[in-house]
Amino acid sequence: MRHRRIAGLMTREVVSVRGDAPFKEVVRVLSRHRVTAVPVVDAENRVIGVVSEGDLLRKTADQAAAPSDLPAVPGLEAWERAKAAGIRAEELMSAPPVCARPDWTVVEAARLMEVQGVKRLVVVDGADRLVGIVSRGDLLGIFLREDEDIRREISEDVLGGVLGLDPADLSVEVRDGRVELGGTVAYRGMIPAVERMCATVDGVVSVSGTRLTYGSDDSTSGGGGS
Repeated sequence: MRHRRIAGLMTREVVSVRGDAPFKEVVRVLSRHRVTAVPVVDAENRVIGVVSEGDLLRKTADQAAAPSDLPAVPGLEAWERAKAAGIRAEELMSAPPVCARPDWTVVEAARLMEVQGVKRLVVVDGADRLVGIVSRGDLLGIFLREDEDIRREISEDVLGGVLGLDPADLSVEVRDGRVELGGTVAYRGMIPAVERMCATVDGVVSVSGTRLTYGSDDSTSGGGGS
């Protein structure tokens, strides 16, 4: 099985700012390129943080001298107020950055996004230099795979390769990413395993094994076919 790698999904032309970029320059970069966040890099193009619209808006929200004389936003932590007072990217950014490597799989990247609660990952090389960025939308792109491509991978790589089954004994139909399996396996207990393995293929939306039959029922002492 071949999970797609981040290198094949990420955006390589990434806009970034230096750590000493002033507040208004960061705002202009976000506006000009129509992005919601940018990596912050040092002189060697190593990523040191990420500054987002949220980081910048914290300054606006914490300004006490608003036109209506509203007080500063209550409940901000000390570090949040320090960031709100910042005037350069390195003072406003969120650090350390949440990064991925180009050779990571879609699964690894998606898990890190979920754990860290972020919408994008900065992609860096072995020296932490910026090489790209990958977003949730990029990862969702795997669901645009052609049905025939998914069917071929399940039949050849999963059933024939990983599970060592004879693809000729099984049928695989894929419609809009929904997989329907048919045919016969040796034991009843194999059916859930086959379904689980097929579900891990990139682009699969759902798997149904209701048309699968078995030669022996290994869940009972008596055995018997279906």
